[in-house]
Amino acid sequence: MATNAKAQSTPRRLHGAAGAPHKGVDDATPGAVAAERLGLHVRRLCSLDEVGAADWDACFPEGDPFAHHAFLAALERHGCASPRTGWTPAHVVVEDASGRLVAAAPAWFKTHSWGEFVFDFSWAQAAERAGIRYYPKLVCAIPFTPVTGPRLGVRAGTPAAEARRALVNGLREAAQAEGVSSLHALFLRPAERDVFLTAGCEERRDIQFHWYNESYRNFTDFLAVLRHDRRKKILRERRRISDAGLTLRWDHGSALSDDDWRSVYELYAHTYLERGEYPYLSFEFFLDYARQPADALRIVSVHDGTRRVAAAIFLEGGDTLYGRHWGAAAYYDSLHFETCYYQGIEYCITHGLQHFDAGAQGAHKLVRGFVPRETLSVHWLANPRLAAAVARSLDAERPMVDARREALDRYLPYRETVERKGTTRAPAQNAGATQRRRHG
Repeated sequence: MATNAKAQSTPRRLHGAAGAPHKGVDDATPGAVAAERLGLHVRRLCSLDEVGAADWDACFPEGDPFAHHAFLAALERHGCASPRTGWTPAHVVVEDASGRLVAAAPAWFKTHSWGEFVFDFSWAQAAERAGIRYYPKLVCAIPFTPVTGPRLGVRAGTPAAEARRALVNGLREAAQAEGVSSLHALFLRPAERDVFLTAGCEERRDIQFHWYNESYRNFTDFLAVLRHDRRKKILRERRRISDAGLTLRWDHGSALSDDDWRSVYELYAHTYLERGEYPYLSFEFFLDYARQPADALRIVSVHDGTRRVAAAIFLEGGDTLYGRHWGAAAYYDSLHFETCYYQGIEYCITHGLQHFDAGAQGAHKLVRGFVPRETLSVHWLANPRLAAAVARSLDAERPMVDARREALDRYLPYRETVERKGTTRAPAQNAGATQRRRHG
């Protein structure tokens, strides 16, 4: 990593009202001029604890737990996202003329590509073959969290367009000032994607599978809209759990004792250790975050008699349930589907949540009622040769993603044409727009 990319003892103020423009762009960009006129100033943080939680959180929607200070600060405080693990904090904030924080972007200098879920390993390998250094790089993202959400947070009452442009300029300048290879912003909302594209970044798309609540009264109501074969499969999988004598229970993370959390953590860690990997998150992180006032953690524990044999970790925020982690001490047929999918669907129906994001990848979710949804990321590379190669790769990749999405649409498990929430393609302005979809 470049020397200046390491944690510093004091915040780094980026020169200029809105940060330096992209290489080759006139200094007097409309964004910089607008920020200057509004008295906005950009600076970089080396730790989230350099700003108050209330000020940071004021820039992000209340319903998004991952972008909030409690979640990110706990990652830093317990070493999960730290220089030791290859995540050096480099958050960019915008302050108004009075020094009040009015916009923020979580960002990290990275010395690897693990824990991002937008895979650029082939780009790093190509750079190495060409004699181009790929690491460190700058990533605007939530560590270990493949969840679409705000990355350019703006406090209410602040001109959003100008503040977002100031953040992007600040991120871009930080990448250039430290001499890193590239800037990446992951799992963006469409409006934020557009700001990065205007700044000269390349777009990348992928597909996840999400579930949407169509005002179902209960799980049986949800099953009723599925094709017979899919409904029969789900019922058979659920029956296997009761036949095995397993019981499941939901708890708020705050309700678990330290010993309970130790048991849950051991199951979570087992998922990584059996693959020869080290868990991204520490026991201390979970224990700390579970005691925060936000109380966003939800835990499903699976018991065989009195012994906890599996657990799934969710977060709840706004109208959405987020499935994040899972672990089991032994194999039980269909238990993963029950714990990570069907329990989440039932929880959303019971608690009136509209959306269930069960995590990255997994086309097997399709036959269980989840629908394809597009995810967005953007990428800027400093080296012209590498940038051109990546641009060609993405130009070739995007039609393949589109073709895959269209193919997946033909295999949705729903039995009739209905008006459904969600969309496979993230539209330009409203990611939650309703679109007519064919099922069956």
